[in-house]
This record gives sequence, structure tokens and C-alpha cells, in this order.
Amino acid sequence: MRVLVTGGAGYIGSAVTRGLAAAGHEVVVLDNLITGHRAAVPVGVPFALVDTRNTSEMCRTMQTYRIEAVVHLAAISQVGTSVREPRLYFDNNVRGALSLLDAMLDAGVGKIVFSSTAAVYGDPDQCPIVESAATRPKSPYGDTKLFIEAVLARYGEAYGLAHTSLRYFNAAGALADAGEDHRPETHLIPLVLQAVLGTAPPITVFGEDYPTHDGTCVRDYVHVADLARAHVLALDALSTGGRVYNLGCGGGFTVREVLASAGRVTGRTVPVVFGARRDGDAAELIASSTLIGQDLGWKPAHPALDDIVASAWEWAQTHPNGYPD
Repeated sequence: MRVLVTGGAGYIGSAVTRGLAAAGHEVVVLDNLITGHRAAVPVGVPFALVDTRNTSEMCRTMQTYRIEAVVHLAAISQVGTSVREPRLYFDNNVRGALSLLDAMLDAGVGKIVFSSTAAVYGDPDQCPIVESAATRPKSPYGDTKLFIEAVLARYGEAYGLAHTSLRYFNAAGALADAGEDHRPETHLIPLVLQAVLGTAPPITVFGEDYPTHDGTCVRDYVHVADLARAHVLALDALSTGGRVYNLGCGGGFTVREVLASAGRVTGRTVPVVFGARRDGDAAELIASSTLIGQDLGWKPAHPALDDIVASAWEWAQTHPNGYPD
């Protein structure tokens, strides 16, 4: 299948691009490179420097490459920034997605896999979180993703658009040639490893008094390679109508456990300081990925925390400054 990956120069997008190509799909990457990196796109994969808000250029790209399906990952995704600057998030994530859907309709492309987020749930009533749980986003970022999920459902009803939304929990780890290079970095595992390397300050643990077994927050980490495989499965299974799936490991690790894992993997001491809780941090966020396992046969191939951290550590050592661009 000829697939357009929007945001394919980003962390998850570059892994998805590799996964699709390995599965035999013909992939084209579209990215504006505001947060992505040209060097993250595999050699030989066609690349279009286009912003998703440019409907005509996206339509032209789809027609030029005779695109049959879209995997839409292009978005800005920092929860805290979205609270401070909601205008940026609604403009990029909502207007960009609506523009993309217009381009798809104009180009006759009727299939899409959408990158959503666990942020649509807000503070869950119970964990593990299932797809039928209440959706109460606490951030504009979560609002943008939930809104587009609703749009996709309406486009499915009106235009026959086949769509699947994948609600990620915490993407982590790296491939041999593709890893995290956010500027600035906000994710825990790469920040821990940067602290170990001395390229970032000591890690601040926000809160030691949560109702968890060691007092620190619990989060569900899923290897980026497993996320990529889920996109391939979702794309291959697209049919009339729409689906929503959680993507997580179904377990969880505390902040202290992540720090301990980094110590084991690197053989070094992790520099840490402790601070007060941050407003809005839930004690526990764990996904139930039972549904996608039942429907598509997906389950994490790399659920062990040390394996996830080890892959990120290999990337951090070979790419201490990220991508060369």
C-alpha cells in the first residue's frame, strides 16, 4: 500500500516509517521539520517538506505519489506547553488535522490511522484504563486529540472514511538508527540518561508521597518499536467504520523504578534531586491493551523496563547530540 506518514521525521513517526517499509508498504514522509529531523527519515524514503495546514500542497503530494492511506502523527505534544499556549495547539493539531482530512477527500484517500493519546482520559476513575473509560482531558493537548477522534467518527459516517485511533501511553526506547531528539527534551527516560551522561541537570523527582508502593508516580511505558508494529497492524486491518485502541504494556513502573533501571543498565549513578508534587500529575496511569490484542493480535514484544532503557541508552551514547541536522 502507498502510505503517507505525516510527522514521519519525528520520534514515533520515524519508527513507524521504518516499520511500514519493513512490512512492504511504499512510504512517503510529510513533515514541516519544526520539531522533526530530516536525518530521522530513512535513506530512500521520499520526503515532502509540507505543513499539514497547507491543504493544497498536501493534496498535490497525495496525488503525485498516488497515496492510498495516511498515518497521521504530525502534532505538537507537550502537555504543559499546551496549557500555557493553547492557541498553538488548536492551530497546529486541530487546524492541521482538518486540513489533512480536506486534502484526503480532495485526493480520494479513504483510510487513516490517527495518533491519539492517553491524555484524552485525564484522571482515570480506575486503572488499568480501558477504551470505554470516561474521556476528560485536563489539557488543551488532550482536547485537540479527542476532538479529532470525534471528527473522524463523523467523517466515517458521512464520507465512508475508514479510521483507527491509537491512544498511546508513554512511548519510550529507541531503534538502532532512530531515537528521541526533542528540543527541549521533556520525557523522563532520555532526561535520566542525559543526566547520567552529564549533558543535562540532575533529574528532579516531583513528589515522594503518592499512594504507590514507593511514593512516586506510576506510568505505563511502551517501546517505540511496539508502537510502530501496532500502526502496521492497524493500517492492514482498516475497513469501513472506525476503531479506538489503547497502546501500553498493561503494567507500570514508578519513577524510582525507572531511575533504578537506568542505574543497572548504565552501571552509573543517576544524579537525582527531590521536589514537591506538580499540579495535575496523577498517581497512576496504566493502559489496558486487551482490545487491540484481541482484535489485531498485538502485544508488546519489549515489555521489560531494562530492555526499553537499554535501547534508549544505546541511542544516547551513539547520538549524544541527537540527529546531526
